[in-house]
Amino acid sequence: MTRQAYDRTPPQQRSRAVTDIYSTDSDEQALTAGFVAGDEAALEAAYARWSPLVYTIALRSLADVTDAEDVTQKTFVGAWQGRRGFDASRSRLPAWLVGIAKNTIADTHEARARLRRLEAELAASIAVHDEAAPTVDIADRLAIADEISLLEPDAQRVIRLAFFDDLTHSEISDRLGIPLGTVKSHIRRSLHRMRTRLEVTHAAPRS
Repeated sequence: MTRQAYDRTPPQQRSRAVTDIYSTDSDEQALTAGFVAGDEAALEAAYARWSPLVYTIALRSLADVTDAEDVTQKTFVGAWQGRRGFDASRSRLPAWLVGIAKNTIADTHEARARLRRLEAELAASIAVHDEAAPTVDIADRLAIADEISLLEPDAQRVIRLAFFDDLTHSEISDRLGIPLGTVKSHIRRSLHRMRTRLEVTHAAPRS
């Protein structure tokens, strides 16, 4: 897969020039045949021709430039990897790409919702210690535990006591013998790091 086709430059700024036999006004049938056959020049041409469309659809739905760029990249990666499943008798290549993009956009919205729920559950479990605190289901608890295991040792101890043992910040400070401000700092930084990783982990596209 060509590096030029998949760099992170926003599609609307990318050059429309392509190489070899494919140009922006070339026959769509020939370009499609080349794409399905695995010709990287056809991939580059398809990206130059239709990535702005995919990007625009993604941006309108997600209202975030980075997410729109990610959807565009994932759409073409997914199409390239799954090109043998494309049936030209049932759909045109651009329509097929848009379909993949819509699935990827839906996955991104689902990932956002799941991330918000995980964050809320984690934050509530750390900050709230009463009967009104939300119940974390086993799947989410495992996901959070996995993310906690990636933290540095001191932060792991603090977060585990807060999340699994339901200790307050002051109780954690007493238990570990560290300043209260250090406990709060560990929790704040850890939540930020976990959010960053969860955004990546739970944003995988459908095949």
